[in-house]
Amino acid sequence: MTDFVQTDIADGIGTITLNKPEKLNAWDSPMRAEVQATLLDWNSRDEVRAIIVTGSGERAFSAGQDLDETEKFKSGEEGGTWFRSWRAFYDSLRDLDKPSVAALNGVAAGSAFQFAMLTDVRVGHPGSPMGQPEINSGIPSVLGPMLMRERIAFSRTVELVLMGRMMEAEEAAAIGLIHYMVETPEQVMPKAREVAEHLASKPPIAMRLTKRRFREATQAGYDEAFANGAVIQEEAYASGEPQAAMREFFEKRAKRRG
Repeated sequence: MTDFVQTDIADGIGTITLNKPEKLNAWDSPMRAEVQATLLDWNSRDEVRAIIVTGSGERAFSAGQDLDETEKFKSGEEGGTWFRSWRAFYDSLRDLDKPSVAALNGVAAGSAFQFAMLTDVRVGHPGSPMGQPEINSGIPSVLGPMLMRERIAFSRTVELVLMGRMMEAEEAAAIGLIHYMVETPEQVMPKAREVAEHLASKPPIAMRLTKRRFREATQAGYDEAFANGAVIQEEAYASGEPQAAMREFFEKRAKRRG
């Protein structure tokens, strides 16, 4: 385990902390692999009864994909392979028999927004906006809209995804994407732990079977998104549009910092 992913198990609650605050906890493939391995391990361990995922620092749960990785793609094939790699990562959370809680200490954007949506319960505060801004980086949204459609109305999903708009935490809470709102960042983890402990107290077999039923009810759309998403990403990255949008973002960021 690297310093980019920190883990802890205390009193039956496992906590994963994304720890790359200088990049808003954005993840690349190796970082995702660490999170995935931890979730698979903890799902098989009886002493872990619930799992919390959070980010380090005060600004971000996670900004999602580290664009330094995807900007370097040279072909559509690389884009398709990259998209396929997300299946196992998301499955490691979606297929948990244990309950999961997202402690949203800050922004959750793009793939991190998707990851947060796959947790069972989300705790946030007024400084934890959420959204699907991938289109702003030239990346087509595939899985995100499917997950959003299951949780909010189709019309709002279309508007959010095509606009690339981030929701303030209050809006996310109003439509059910954040379940518990606390007043300050310091209150997020205590509340998340309270929720996790409550979930952990439930009968484990009933928890496992109920979660399985939720997966079964949404499996067709999830499978369809991955079946067609690789083709979409291949076409996008073959065009060079995502890479160009990312380079433009880097250039603007460098000017702001300069």
